[in-house]
Amino acid sequence: MTKMKDLEERIQKLAQWLFEGENIVFLTGAGISTESGLPNVRGPEGTWTGQDKELPTKFRLFTSVEPNAGHRALAELQNLGKLRFLITQNVDNLHLRSGIRPELLAELHGNVTRLRCQQCQTQMAKSLGLEACSCGGKLVSSVINFGDPLPQKDLEDSFWHSSQCDLFIIVGSSLVVGPANELPEVALRGRARLVIINQGETPLDSRCHLHFNENIEEVLPPAVDRLKELMKKA
Repeated sequence: MTKMKDLEERIQKLAQWLFEGENIVFLTGAGISTESGLPNVRGPEGTWTGQDKELPTKFRLFTSVEPNAGHRALAELQNLGKLRFLITQNVDNLHLRSGIRPELLAELHGNVTRLRCQQCQTQMAKSLGLEACSCGGKLVSSVINFGDPLPQKDLEDSFWHSSQCDLFIIVGSSLVVGPANELPEVALRGRARLVIINQGETPLDSRCHLHFNENIEEVLPPAVDRLKELMKKA
């Protein structure tokens, strides 16, 4: 009972901060997509973990999964005017499928449904069936492999929005992969409040202003519901 009361108090505080925030930025990692059936990259069943142990890794087709309540809560925040920018380390296309507007989204590691021109860096849908860009460049997967450079515009936009925000919320990221793990530090230097929603430790747990180790779907959807109540009363 005490734990549940504490969770309710933290959710209420998050809702209040969402209500007060004028420039809110989110960073999402693999943890937000686990409820859709995709494996967490670094968890016990994670893709990297399995590969490290030389165990067979089971991948579900990205097209077979759907956005979950966590994705939909972020899309609802966007529609309420409470999402300035969303940065994701995920390549699963679930944020766009949930209704996030492309101009509010930086996909730092690419997108499995899109191709990238090696010459001019233009991206286009795989479904178009093209092999070459109009500039003549070869089209390859937009997904970033280790050692590949990140998409420059997405990276620049991510750092700029992080520096300007007043509330930075991490959802389902262990904050161990750079340069995404630098973004919360940028937000903190700009005196933003930092919230972490993640099952598992992160290097910034001791420095955040509000922490949730509960399941994302236990936190974000009810926080959005309470935000809407606060907005109605305002």
